[in-house]
Amino acid sequence: MSTPHVPAADARAAARRRALGLLVTAVAVAVACTLLGRWQWQRHVDRDAAIAVVEANYAAAVVDLADVVADPDAPLPEADAWRSVQVRGRYLADATVLLRNRPVDGTPAYHALVPLLVTDASPRAEDDPADPGRVLVVDRGWVPTGADGSVDVEVAAPPAGEVTVTVRLRPGEATSPREAPPGQVQAIAPAQVLAAGGVDATPFAAYGALVREDPAAAEPLGALAAPSTDPGSHLSYAFQWWVFALGGLVAFTVAARREWSSTPTDGPAAPRPARPRRPPGRDELDEDAEIAAQEALRPAR
Repeated sequence: MSTPHVPAADARAAARRRALGLLVTAVAVAVACTLLGRWQWQRHVDRDAAIAVVEANYAAAVVDLADVVADPDAPLPEADAWRSVQVRGRYLADATVLLRNRPVDGTPAYHALVPLLVTDASPRAEDDPADPGRVLVVDRGWVPTGADGSVDVEVAAPPAGEVTVTVRLRPGEATSPREAPPGQVQAIAPAQVLAAGGVDATPFAAYGALVREDPAAAEPLGALAAPSTDPGSHLSYAFQWWVFALGGLVAFTVAARREWSSTPTDGPAAPRPARPRRPPGRDELDEDAEIAAQEALRPAR
């Protein structure tokens, strides 16, 4: 069955369409990979900024809570995260709330969130008490969840009476829409924590991660881990995406150029050059000479 003849003009148009399609694909791949690289770069920048805050604040000197949080209703600025502050108050132990789904070093755990009724947010100063009556949510540490997390968890009681607490400040988290069993929450959103504990009071927008208590608790909880300062792989991922962008652009452009340059031209095809005849070898020359000699000795008729 013979192959149908395709006019050169149609073949040329089809090849050029393929070439243009490859160029469009090259641009789309390059743009997508470039944007993904910029996304990873921004994550690297954000991570670097968070690490800088930790390194600047985590080991800084302790100050009064009121010195850092001038407006208890205002969200804690990121620049003040992990600042060590001191506050005096009384734990509302009966309103302890458990934070779910926060493993510690890969171990399932509940964090014990205890409201602290503030009596003075500036205990180191000699001025009048600051922000009395406010409530600061304190993450006192963690406890194991038990075999399957479905049974009641025993949480050691905090110190009774007035206590001076040193905490590292953390921005309050957004309210979680996920449901939780009574007395538990899915996020450290101060207002949601107080509601789960049945406390009718006005909370600080920030919460505190426990450092120490004076007097100390009779039975301490699991200590909270220090924040990670690992920068992660965002920078290497960014460069990988940009290499993919450049490589894809080059590869698809080369393929498009080949398609474009392979388009047929009008007119008859150029004749194929004749294959040169191989000169006779030595054996062939000897055979021809022998045949000629035999012809010469044959008698004439």
